[in-house]
Formats: sequence, structure tokens, C-alpha cells
Amino acid sequence: MRRRTLALAGAAVAALALPAAASAHGLATRTDLPVPGWIFAWAAGVVLVLSFVALSTLWLQPRLEHHPSRAVLTFPMFLEPLCGLLGVAAFAGLVYSGLHGTQEPLANILPTFVYVVFWVAIPVASVVLGDIFRPFNPWRAIARAARLGNRPRLTYRAWLGRWPVALGLFAFAWCELVFENRDDPALLAWLAIAYMITQLCGMSLFGRDTWSERADVFGAYFGLAARLAPVTVDDRRELRVRPVLSGLTELEPLPGTVAIVCVLIGTTSFDGASQGLWKQVGPSITRWFSDLGFGPTAANELAGTFGLLVAVAFVTTAYLVGVRAMSNAVRRRVAPVRFAHTLAPIALAYVVAHYFSLLVFQGQAMIPLVSDPLGDGANLLGTAHDTINNSLLSNHMIWYVQVAALILGHIGGLVLAHDRALVLFKGRAAARSQYWMLAIMIGFTSLGLWLLSTVSTSR
Repeated sequence: MRRRTLALAGAAVAALALPAAASAHGLATRTDLPVPGWIFAWAAGVVLVLSFVALSTLWLQPRLEHHPSRAVLTFPMFLEPLCGLLGVAAFAGLVYSGLHGTQEPLANILPTFVYVVFWVAIPVASVVLGDIFRPFNPWRAIARAARLGNRPRLTYRAWLGRWPVALGLFAFAWCELVFENRDDPALLAWLAIAYMITQLCGMSLFGRDTWSERADVFGAYFGLAARLAPVTVDDRRELRVRPVLSGLTELEPLPGTVAIVCVLIGTTSFDGASQGLWKQVGPSITRWFSDLGFGPTAANELAGTFGLLVAVAFVTTAYLVGVRAMSNAVRRRVAPVRFAHTLAPIALAYVVAHYFSLLVFQGQAMIPLVSDPLGDGANLLGTAHDTINNSLLSNHMIWYVQVAALILGHIGGLVLAHDRALVLFKGRAAARSQYWMLAIMIGFTSLGLWLLSTVSTSR
């Protein structure tokens, strides 16, 4: 499969391809690890078990569900329109760069912005700072200025729920990981325009808020990440503080919510496996499609699509089996969507683990690119000739951050599951229900660590 690299010099990040596969993450090699990887795996399992024991004995009442937030300041009215104007201007500038700038992906700002800043940096920052994308959301700002959606023309069907978001996330992951022309600046620009038009039409027909919360792929994804944050901004423009993770307990259990988190975990898992397990089985699947008469490009893309679907199906099945076992343990039916929010910290942990080095190293490329966004030799800010500092973080430090992200994300999921169980079940049933959630968390932790180790081994 063709890989156009995004230009990093240095051994630690020389394999950083435009965010396509696990090789794009610059993972530390196993020979570089300070201690054997199995020690990390055992340590992660022990931490989760100890966390489970501590929760069962010390966390006897719900502490996150319906926890009140506290207002600390109020933003002025002009701030949101100003942020929206900046978002529209940035969107227009990026699209212009994609259409009229150089079509060399290394030199055009759009591919790096889409795959590094937009897809990785914004959700990671949202975990700490809250929903930073919402005030800058360009299509929402345009709809607000044009008064689109003030009077919805159609009713958004309840069964649709968040399924458009789940399908859209899968489509973007397919574009990132499978599509051969993923880094074509002009194509990315046209896709961005098409997405904006779709959002404006949807908000006009179904209402700005309803469509944004249930069908805006990126707005909903970034908003989900922001629910982990200790801060939020309400409709009265008040900045409020709250316990970490408590925002996830307020996630409305709509159809498609389980699919969103399973797509995020599954597609990132496939990304991690694409330089390990997939390198062993992928060529055989590609040859099978080639034998059916497909050309090399189509065969590669069909094989990658199959791999993505299998990864998402595996994660979804593991979660549903765990919830079914939980239902049997407490002798009552538990809807899978009631615990879907517990997978959100895990999904974000996978994002950090698999894309951390991409963000740290390739993110530095934005410094020269903002000075020369079109790749035509401009130097608007005087930084066009800046280079990437490949010694910013060592391979050891990258590995520690990846492992820490996986462990903390799974502990967060365990805490949320325990807190929700205390709300739904009584007495010993709450503890019994969590045996299976602990098994799910350990399973996903082991999967994440195994993916990191197999990528390392293949390098």
C-alpha cells in the first residue's frame, strides 16, 4: 500500500506516515524499552484489580452521577460570535490552501492539520479543557449567523439517535487508514466543503442543536471527549467546574452511542495492528480480492475495509458479551447503552497511546506550515524554515506515556462502571455486576498493550 510520508527526520520518527497506519505513531521499539513489556502488562492488570477492590470497599455510594457543577465565571456575549468568526476564517483558509496550494502533502498545511491537529490534538485537548471546538465550529457559526435551524422543518427520528456520528467516524477512519488518496490536499478540501454543506442542510432541516448533538460527526466526537474534562460551559455562557468524568454520566443513552465508542476503539485497534498482526494476514486477504479481479488499489482498499469491520465487530462483540454476562450475574436485563459511557475513557486512551508520538513530533510541522500554508515559499510568520526537534521526547518517555494513558483510561472506565452499577443495582448485585466489567477492562488493556508490543516487534 502506498504511503506518503509527512517528513520527519530522525530515527525515532522516521516511519511517521501521514496518519495512516500504526507506523505513523513513531512507537518505541521493544529493544529500546527500559524493562520487558510483559512487566507493564502484569502491572496494568494488578492496578486494575486493586482499583476494583478499592472501589468495592471504599466507593459505596454514587459520586459521579448527577454531581452538581459550580460556576466560576461568565463569558461575555461577544466571545462566541468572535470565536465562530475565527473558526470560519480558519476553515476558509485551510480549504483555500487545499485547493490552490501545492498538491505535495508534505508542503501543504491541510493534510497535517486534518490528521494531526483536527483528528488528534483537539480531542486530546478537550479531555483537559472541555469542548474547545464548539465555539469555533465553523458550520455551526454559519448556521447561527444565517439563523438556520431556528424553525426545524422535519422531526429527527428517535431511532436514528447517534448512528450518523458512528457511521461518520467509521468513514473518517476508513479515509485515514485505508483510502489510498487520503493525503491529497485538493480532495481533502472538497471533502471538507461537502461535509460543511451536509451540516448546514441538516441543521436547517432538523434544528441546529439537535443535528449538532446527534449527527455532527466531529462536534459530537469532540463533545464526547470534553465530557471527561473537569470544566464545561453551559448555555448561559458560565464556566463551571465539576469532578473529572462526571460529565459522561449525563450522556443521554441514545441509539448508536455504543457504536460510537466501539468504532473509536475498533478503528484505533486496527491502526495499531496494521504494523503487527495485519502485516501477516493482510496480504493474504489482499491477494484474495486480487484473485477476484480487483486491481491493486481496489484490492488493498477492500482488504483494509474488511480489517476495519472485523476490528470494530470484535470490540463490539466483546462489550456486548460482557454486558450480557453482567445481566446474568444480576438476574436482570441491562441495556448495553446504559454502560456505553464507560468505554469513552478507554477510547480516548487508545487515541493517546497510538497517536501520542505523531502529535508530539508531526505536530511541530505546523510551525513552519502556518508560515507557508500553500507551500509556495512564503514566510508569513518567519517560521517557515523551522525544523522538527526529534529529541523532544525519548523513546522511553513515549512508551511510559502510552502505557500510562492505557492504564488511566481503563481505570476511568472501571470507576464509571462502578458508579453506574451503584445507581442501577442494590447491595451485592452492584459488586457482582462489576466482575464482568473488570474482565472487559483487563481485556481491553491487554489488547492495547499487545498492539503496542506487536507494532514494536515489527519495526
